Amino acid sequence: MKCHEQSPAATGKSSNGEEPAPRSSSCEQVGNSDVAKREKKNVIRARILVTLILLMAVCVVATFTYLLVDSEERSNFESQFAGYASEVVTVSREKTSQLFNALDAFSVSVSSQAAGELQLLNSSWPLYSIPDWSVRTQRLAELTGVKNPYLTFVPIVHQDDRKAWEDFANDAYPILYQDAIEKEGNKGGKTARDFLEKTIPFIFDADLETYDVFPSPGDGIMLPTFQQYPLDFFPLVPIMQTNYNYLSEKQAVDLFQITQAVMGPTIASFSILVDLETRAAGSQIMQPIYDRADTNDEDRKMVGMIVLQLHWLDYFKNLFLEENSDDGIIVVLKSFCPINLNSELDPTEHTISHDTVVTYQIDGSNAIVLGDEDLHDAKYDSLEVAETFIDLGIDESKVPEGLCVPTLTLHVYPSEKLEEKFRTSNRIIYTAVVVIIFVFTVLVFLLYDFVVGRMQRKIMDRINKQDMIVANVFPSTIRDRLYQAQGNALQHRQPVNETVKRLGFKNESSGMESAPLADLFPNTSIVFADIAGFTAWSSAREPQQVFILLENIYGALDGIAQRLAIFKVETVGDCYVGAAGLPDPMDNHAVVACEFAREALEKMKDTTHQMVASLGPDTAALDLRIGIHSGQVTAGVLRGERSRFQLFGDTMNTASRMESSGERGRIQVTQATADLLTEAGFGAKWLIPRNNAIFVKGKGEMQTYWVMGKEDVA
Repeated sequence: MKCHEQSPAATGKSSNGEEPAPRSSSCEQVGNSDVAKREKKNVIRARILVTLILLMAVCVVATFTYLLVDSEERSNFESQFAGYASEVVTVSREKTSQLFNALDAFSVSVSSQAAGELQLLNSSWPLYSIPDWSVRTQRLAELTGVKNPYLTFVPIVHQDDRKAWEDFANDAYPILYQDAIEKEGNKGGKTARDFLEKTIPFIFDADLETYDVFPSPGDGIMLPTFQQYPLDFFPLVPIMQTNYNYLSEKQAVDLFQITQAVMGPTIASFSILVDLETRAAGSQIMQPIYDRADTNDEDRKMVGMIVLQLHWLDYFKNLFLEENSDDGIIVVLKSFCPINLNSELDPTEHTISHDTVVTYQIDGSNAIVLGDEDLHDAKYDSLEVAETFIDLGIDESKVPEGLCVPTLTLHVYPSEKLEEKFRTSNRIIYTAVVVIIFVFTVLVFLLYDFVVGRMQRKIMDRINKQDMIVANVFPSTIRDRLYQAQGNALQHRQPVNETVKRLGFKNESSGMESAPLADLFPNTSIVFADIAGFTAWSSAREPQQVFILLENIYGALDGIAQRLAIFKVETVGDCYVGAAGLPDPMDNHAVVACEFAREALEKMKDTTHQMVASLGPDTAALDLRIGIHSGQVTAGVLRGERSRFQLFGDTMNTASRMESSGERGRIQVTQATADLLTEAGFGAKWLIPRNNAIFVKGKGEMQTYWVMGKEDVA
């Protein structure tokens, strides 16, 4: 069985006994095979380059397409948000303007109507109740678009008028309660008497933490709650809010002082309420009522207040004109209130501010509270739309020291929900289309490349087959010389038969006309390894089993030979022939040959034991009998019908005699080989002299040596 030459690597040991180090031979192929391989590499490089260029083009164009579509969607998103933000600001301002205009009209209407009625009744403020209070309040809510308004009428009562007003109010409450029940609808089955029973009959203050009730001290001016919408108790205790002195609250006192000072409507900084789920923040708006309706009359006096408790959550509901818009707009409501502090000792003006923030999310006709802080997504800062929507334009110089009239601003941002609405799959689709087009282009290129490559592969297959045949028959040095001769023939365009003649092969027309390819190798070690017991074993096996065994054993030996740079000469029946020191010279050829033999014995045992299950238990009894001799050999190409590389000489015969006269499982070497091992420093470690000299045909008696195996040395 012939095999092509494996890549060589030799091992050996130096005189100091160190393990052999691998060495590689300089076997470089030339000729048609190398040219074909180089050209194939160039074609592969070109193919890879073109493919990479196409892939880069795909990536660039796909990325550009994706970014372009994404930019368009982003632009549409920002444009839509700008429209929503503009609508939020515009509608908020309009509602605010409508609210203050409606409150002013409400005040003028009350002043005008009261002036006439009080004159007919020969009465005066504060002994007056506003007719149709519930109807007017409901109408106000419809005009302003504010849902669930909490409106209160508080007359200004001086201490001198307190008794008269308390009597007037207690007489009016039955009528006012009944009217409120009829106008406002169901009050949980409560009647006017139920409300009267829970009404404190005098102006009172209350501790809002304990809800302890006590008569208002009445120092100066009082603002008792008289008419309210909706009619209701205090939030936590069943006591009517009527007759409750509004000025018992610090914020109310500040608001009233500002209203008196500026003689116009004011708004308080909004406060955070407890119920965050429904009404997170609210502001109080105080609209004064005058004794005269003429707004140009500088002598008119304030006689009462309309106090509107505005809940901003209700305010932002139904803000959008499109009821089906549920895109999620974030509105951050901020109240900025600068307070001027002047000191008589330090005339320098100091300013501090009181800011309050609440965040809402508007979803069409609905709104929810997100929290009492700025909770917008910071990634949308660049899209912020900030506008002032409540600024009463009050002259700050008229505001009492330490007080302020807040400025309310809206800060509008988009939400992730709104952006997702514009995040379509178009960018993926368009990008995929571009990628598909480029993939199609690549496929066309690959198809063309395949057609051209198929033709090239046919040529390469033929070249490789020829190269493999030559490599299996000849060692690298002979093969290189054959390739070189063939290259020269092609370069000079010689016919094939001329090339064959130059290479030394038999020419059918002219016979042997050129010198043969042969060399003398003076320093070699020849290994003969015979399978002991093979003849008896093979006679009881099927042909397939015989070849299974041989292929496994010889394959294992080939692996060792390849690693140790042993040249496989041939296999003759069950005998494996190898050589160390050719075709590339090797200084430690005897060491390498013995190392090969030692590993071959160990590998033989492993291989046969592994095949017991498939080839029978007696397979494990097979072993190698190995003989080695060192000397010179003649090697070359034996021309003829089946030219091949062969070795000749006494060294071959002697190595064969060492094998045939040896013992199974052992390695027998001649004195020449033993001397080389001793020189290399392995004699004492590896060699055991054979007890008796042996008779060798053609040689007479010879002293031989056993080489210990790896297990023996270990």
